[in-house]
Amino acid sequence: MGARGRRGTVDRVNAPEPQGPGVRLRPEIAALPPYRQGRPAPADGFKLSSNENPFDPLPSVVAAVADAASTINRYPDATALALRESLARRYGVTADEVLVGAGSVALLAALIQAAAAPGDEVVYSWRSFEAYPGLVTVSGATSVQVPNRDDHGHDLDAMAAAITDRTRVVIVCSPNNPTGVIVTAAEFEAFMAKVPADLLVLLDEAYIEFVRDGASVDGATLLGRYPNLVILRTFSKAYGLAGLRVGYAIGPVPILDAARATITPLSVTAASTAAALASLEPAAEAELLQRVGVIAERRDRVREGLLAQGWPVPVTQSNFVWLPAGDATAEVAERLFDAGLVTRAFPPAGIRVSIGEEESVDTLLRILGELVPASQEGRPE
Repeated sequence: MGARGRRGTVDRVNAPEPQGPGVRLRPEIAALPPYRQGRPAPADGFKLSSNENPFDPLPSVVAAVADAASTINRYPDATALALRESLARRYGVTADEVLVGAGSVALLAALIQAAAAPGDEVVYSWRSFEAYPGLVTVSGATSVQVPNRDDHGHDLDAMAAAITDRTRVVIVCSPNNPTGVIVTAAEFEAFMAKVPADLLVLLDEAYIEFVRDGASVDGATLLGRYPNLVILRTFSKAYGLAGLRVGYAIGPVPILDAARATITPLSVTAASTAAALASLEPAAEAELLQRVGVIAERRDRVREGLLAQGWPVPVTQSNFVWLPAGDATAEVAERLFDAGLVTRAFPPAGIRVSIGEEESVDTLLRILGELVPASQEGRPE
């Protein structure tokens, strides 16, 4: 039909370019920087920027994913019931007290949107998980960031003091991402005693499996004690399913039902559910947790090496270490990148280095040994 098209239709190919100032967007969203992944590692290098599990997937998990692929023409179970039932048996709760989502980030987003709106506030420690500010902004609420203590852990007393009548959510991250510092059970219980009972508290435990400190808070021991507490965990890290995006929340049914109303439907795929269920099989989980033990030992060895060099690395119970590099953060990250190590830089605060393959350790320690900090504030020479 050419450029004229048929009567009553518009020829999209030859339509003029739209004029004017453009689509009206929420200014706070337009100004919000999108989440960006770290740079890919060179072929002979190591990606130590995303806190991924460096071990290959278990054959039994790969087989479960392959089996699920035969039904990709069908929608998955929107509630991931089989996985919720398995997790419910594990934690001694009902399936309705478990919510499965496309990673713990999706669950955080759903819970924040369920509780916080424009004019409300969300309190969390800073620096902490880099997604928190964006999730709060998208909900329309305002972030209240409480500085970390000098040891890079949560200042729960200051967080409690920051709670006002406008506060709707408080997020506690243990071990804290990106610093790796835990919140102890005693600290958390004292904090909960100060928090209003109608204030939603989210305990983000994405790295709980890597904890070796018996003093750490463990959300599983708190289930049923607080009507305003939800714990969040993930299969991305310890279970090595980062590429499939599956996490879960456990908490009171009314809170999770509100999150179910905000979460994207059908976001957890059949393959994700199958992989998570296969990972929870006793033999598979035993092997996975043995790998977690290897990573934890490697983490402690890396930290000890960095301390010996003079780096003021905080005590970490996660699968990464935190380098408080200060103003030299970008420079140190570039030096590591030139050596084939991709890390996560947060200028001007520091660098998060994931614990990866054993072969990466010598290079990491060698390069950082050439950049020994000039002071206990972590400012490299």
